[in-house]
Amino acid sequence: MLKEIVIKDFRSEKGVEHSDITLSYELAGPSLGSAPIVVVNHALTGNSSVTGEKGWWNKLISDEGGIPLSHYTIISFNIPGNGYDGRESTDPESFSLKDIAALFIKGIESLGITEVYCIIGASMGGSLTWQMAHLRPQLAKKIFPIACDYRASDWLLTQTLIQKQILANSSDPLRDARIHAMSCYRTPQSLNVRFNSTQEEQEQLYDVERWLLYHGDTLKKRFKLSAYKVMTHLTYSIAVCKTALELAQIHSDIHMVSIDSDLLFTHDRAVDTYNELSDIKNNITLDTINSIHGHDAFLMEYEQLNRIVKPHFPTL
Repeated sequence: MLKEIVIKDFRSEKGVEHSDITLSYELAGPSLGSAPIVVVNHALTGNSSVTGEKGWWNKLISDEGGIPLSHYTIISFNIPGNGYDGRESTDPESFSLKDIAALFIKGIESLGITEVYCIIGASMGGSLTWQMAHLRPQLAKKIFPIACDYRASDWLLTQTLIQKQILANSSDPLRDARIHAMSCYRTPQSLNVRFNSTQEEQEQLYDVERWLLYHGDTLKKRFKLSAYKVMTHLTYSIAVCKTALELAQIHSDIHMVSIDSDLLFTHDRAVDTYNELSDIKNNITLDTINSIHGHDAFLMEYEQLNRIVKPHFPTL
C-alpha cells in the first residue's frame, strides 16, 4: 500500500524553491523500527513495489532470495514524476538525480530514521544509491550499487540523447523509445541465441521484431510519456562526483556488482572504479554477474545475484 510524506521547502540543484513535494513510498517486511532497514531504489521503469506477488524484484527480496523479507524492513520510494502514485510532472527536467537523492534522504529522516542497514539499487537506481551514500556518507552500513556507474559515461549520454530525440520526434514516442532501449538492455549474443533469425510461417515480421514491438506496446499500457521523459533526464543527469576517488568519503561497506556483458553501464568502468577505490579503502568488493544477456541480467540471473547478495543479509 502506498504511503506519503510531504517534504517542505526544498531547493533544487537548479535553484528552484519548492514549497512542498509529495514522496510516495511502500514498506514491506517487519514493522518499521523492529528490524534492520533496507532502502531499495528503483530503475527507469520501476516503482516502489519491489516485493510481493507483483514486485519487480521479488526474486531477490523474499525469504527464498538474497534479502530475507521476514528479517529486514524494506523501504522503497517512488521517484517523483514516475507516475506510479498518479502524479505527473509538467517539467521532466525539474530535478537531477542529486535532487532525488536529497529528497529520499529527507524522506528517510521524516520517518525518524537516522541510519539504515543497506541501500541497494540497480541501473539508475544503483547510481542513485551511490549518490545517496555520497551525500550522507554515514547513512548506511552497506551499499549495493548494481549494474550502474557513479557518473554518466559518454556512451550513456549518447544513448540518452537518442532516447530524448525519439521522445521528441516520434509519432509513437514511448513505444519507439522502448524498442531502442531494449537494444541497450540486451546483447547481440542474447538476441541471436534466443531468436536465431526465426520467422513464423505466414508472418511478415521476424520473431525478434515481434518481441521488440511487444515490449514497446507493453510499456505503453503501464507507463506515461511524461514519466519516461522524467526518468530519461534523470539517467542523463547521473553525476555523483567527477572522480572515483571522491567516493572514498563514503563510510559504508561498498559492494559493487557489475555485469560482464552490460552494454549500457559497461563492466570496464566498474572495474576501474573498484581498482581506484580499493587502493585506499579496504571495505569495498566487486562481484561480477556472468551472462550473455547484458544489462537486464540483474533482472534475469537471480541465481548469481542471490548468491552474491545473500551472505551480506544474515537472518537474525
